[in-house]
Amino acid sequence: MSHRTHRTMITPLRILHCAVLLVLVSRPAAAQPYGEADRGETGDGMIQAWLAQRAAELHDGFAEDVASLDDWQERRQRYRQEYFHMLGLDPLPEKTPLQVTVTGTYEGDGFVVEKLHYQSRPRLYVTANLYRPPQIEPGDKLPAVLYVCGHAGRGRNGNKTAYQSHGIWFARHGYLCLMVDTLQLGEIAAIHHGTYRESRWWWHSRGYTPAGVECWNGIRGIDYLISRPEVDPERIAVTGISGGGAATFWVAAADERVKVAVPVSGMADLPSYVSNRVINGHCDCMFLYNTFQWPWVRIAALIAPRPMLFTNSDNDRIFPMDANERLAARLERVYSLYGRSHDVDAMVSIGGHAYREDIRRAAFRFINTHLKHDPRPITDSEVDLVTGDGNDREHPIPPEELRAFPNDDDLPKDELNTSIDEHFVPIAEPTLPSEGDFEAWKERLTGELRRISFRAFPERIPAAAAKSNGPDERIAMIETEPGIRVPLVHVPLARRDTGGRSEQRIVLLVRMAEVLKLPEWLDAHMAPADELYVVEPRGGEHTRWTTKDPPNYVERSHVLLGRTVDTGRVWDVIAAARHLRETTGHPVHVAGEGAEAVLAAYAALWEPEIAGVVAHEPSPGHMTPQSPQFLNVLRVCDVPDVLGMLAPRPLVLSWRTGEEAARVRAIYAAAGAADRLTVPGSTAEKAE
Repeated sequence: MSHRTHRTMITPLRILHCAVLLVLVSRPAAAQPYGEADRGETGDGMIQAWLAQRAAELHDGFAEDVASLDDWQERRQRYRQEYFHMLGLDPLPEKTPLQVTVTGTYEGDGFVVEKLHYQSRPRLYVTANLYRPPQIEPGDKLPAVLYVCGHAGRGRNGNKTAYQSHGIWFARHGYLCLMVDTLQLGEIAAIHHGTYRESRWWWHSRGYTPAGVECWNGIRGIDYLISRPEVDPERIAVTGISGGGAATFWVAAADERVKVAVPVSGMADLPSYVSNRVINGHCDCMFLYNTFQWPWVRIAALIAPRPMLFTNSDNDRIFPMDANERLAARLERVYSLYGRSHDVDAMVSIGGHAYREDIRRAAFRFINTHLKHDPRPITDSEVDLVTGDGNDREHPIPPEELRAFPNDDDLPKDELNTSIDEHFVPIAEPTLPSEGDFEAWKERLTGELRRISFRAFPERIPAAAAKSNGPDERIAMIETEPGIRVPLVHVPLARRDTGGRSEQRIVLLVRMAEVLKLPEWLDAHMAPADELYVVEPRGGEHTRWTTKDPPNYVERSHVLLGRTVDTGRVWDVIAAARHLRETTGHPVHVAGEGAEAVLAAYAALWEPEIAGVVAHEPSPGHMTPQSPQFLNVLRVCDVPDVLGMLAPRPLVLSWRTGEEAARVRAIYAAAGAADRLTVPGSTAEKAE
């Protein structure tokens, strides 16, 4: 990081605040995209325009929040509950004993560092340094700072060592400062990049984001601070830059024991993240899953009316100024509802994504002002800085001296850090319905799925509209929702003897590729009078979008809008099915294989006019590779439960073994529809 001194664009405290806000509100900000938009695939323009429109709609929803203080206060408790859910913290984990262990101390000039670790949950270790004054008089109650670290790679020493000068400054000025490592860049290195580059798409279905871990680790860090007799629990601040800036928002919004927040370069907004692709510059710890479809500033607004210094740099590519100005103006509006505009300020430094002297001075002064009632200018912020780059860095404290686990052999063998994504958010285990309880059981599950997985769906998805020919004369394009067009193919079949049967069905095959090539298994499920259509949902062969892994722009952007790409694909299947039902007048059955079978099942779950389902070798669960993913679905149920909820409609379920269908059988039996479930090749079917 550069530590050169720069001038600031605005004075960081109150003197020029009113003038600054006039600028923030009145001057239009030019959009600052993160790189060029992808245009290498036929579907790029379509999906990017659709995402931008959805982002704008959610962003504009902020107006409802600030209609009046009464409206805001009335909603605030519900917002807090939704906020915890979107971090994977609803219900809140139990506050188990922290098991704090101090493994050593380091004595410096005017400060002492305690090297320690605690367990925010059993076996989830947080490595940390506590900076404190060397002498604390009995009975003294000092202010404290939770310092959450940014993305500074320091290997085995942990990223806390990169920010040591801040801990030193706070200790020398009468604070306790707890500086905590992050999950990925701590002494026990775990993963922040599950969907960014590790293909852990099941994070979406589990509702797991490392932002939730960082928030919880910070909350438990505050628990530790206030457990110390020398800490004044009414004077707690939180601050950090970049990933630490985001974590400052996470913690301060979640924990009202935080009295002052100073996030540095930690938040943009949905038009920036999605429409301008700034999400591509961030890993997964920077985001919650926007299940309840919030305007992003609402997260920061939950901190109001507690004092906040919203800090950024004017040339920060991953927290660009157009978003910064929108957010600052909106925060001012929220604080004004409380009559507390004087407690929120915006500070902008000249330069890129880094700490500089003006940022340090502003942060230290703001915290001093609100925790110590001392607004004097800071004159000693540039002492004991980490300087240099790469192997030429110089540290006031050797990084190895700050390890909570001094040697590799000291690292705990029972740690869950590296697998916390498999434990942090529990998977639901719904009980099977009893006889006579099926409808109530189904209503409970579908109600929760609508609330947290398919919130973007209307009560009924409208029928698609026929629009144009596709890339092949045999392929028509239908518009399933405004801005989304997908292929629908009518497949002529050889005329077959119907045996005098007049009933006709439409079979709609869900297929992401090779729509003109039929799978061999399908023929066994076609009756002589059936008509066959194939729908290719968005992102398939003919509407493919560019996929770069990392950063997986399209897939990750969806979750910031409370959706997934597979949510959209289910929408497409439903819209196509309703279109065929309306235009032909015949009942529509949907069919698919593997992941497409799961899409077909969810389409039937939400569309009552889908008359039946053929599921050939469906993905057995949302944790399996290549399975469709829906936000939070595993917090409610899994694929077998969804298949069972299709009762009493006919379901043909082909799985490798009949044992896989046991749960589906039990649900159909509870619904009194055992005869409507067909499992070809199973023991039960052979007996019949």
